[in-house]
Parts: sequence; structure tokens; C-alpha cells
Amino acid sequence: VQLQASGGGLVQAGGSLRLSCAASGRTFSRSAMGWFRQAPGKEREFVAAINWNGGSTVYTDSVKGRFTISRDNAKNTVYLQMNSLEPEDTAVYYCAADRSPNIRGIMAREYDYWGQGTQVTVSS
Repeated sequence: VQLQASGGGLVQAGGSLRLSCAASGRTFSRSAMGWFRQAPGKEREFVAAINWNGGSTVYTDSVKGRFTISRDNAKNTVYLQMNSLEPEDTAVYYCAADRSPNIRGIMAREYDYWGQGTQVTVSS
């Protein structure tokens, strides 16, 4: 599976962005997907995950109510809608794919394939 993330950019606090992650390969529809982020000088952290059919989602506490993860298996794409953005959301955002169809956890090591990352910068 190859992943290509896009949609990052510069936005003011309170604004919105939608990240996309396009996947190649026939296994996308059978893979749980996740979004992670990494700010300068910090470790990569979990943001959100979705199971193979979109029926189950998990979010880290700091983004609950602001971010929404979704997927379109017909387009081999997973999305991260980010609203009410805060300067603390500034980071490089990565999408990741798991060989498992179900969400196994929120640790980066549990995901098997990674995209290249897209920069999100939120100004105050």
C-alpha cells in the first residue's frame, strides 16, 4: 500500500482544513487507517483512526469534537476534517494503514504503511 497525504497549509486559529490520504492497492478497503502528527521536537502522536468500513472511529482527547475522520473506499481515500484549529495543532500530519481491518490501537508501531506527511500550520 502506498499512501499520499495532501491538504495541509497555513490557516488562522479557528479555521478549518481537510486532509486527504489517497491509497494505492486493492487492500485499502480491508485496512484500518489512522492519522498521526508530529510537531517539531516532539514525538509522533496519534490523532484519529477508522476501521475498514467507517463503522468505528477513535480520537485522541485533544481533537474530539473538532476533528472528524472518514473514508471513501470507492475512492481509496481517507479524510481528516479539522475544524476550530488551534496553534497547538501545528504539526506534520501523516496517514497510516494497518493490515488489520479493525482498529488495533493508537500506537504508531501498530501501523504498517505510512504516507509522506503534510504540513499544517495554525497561526494565532
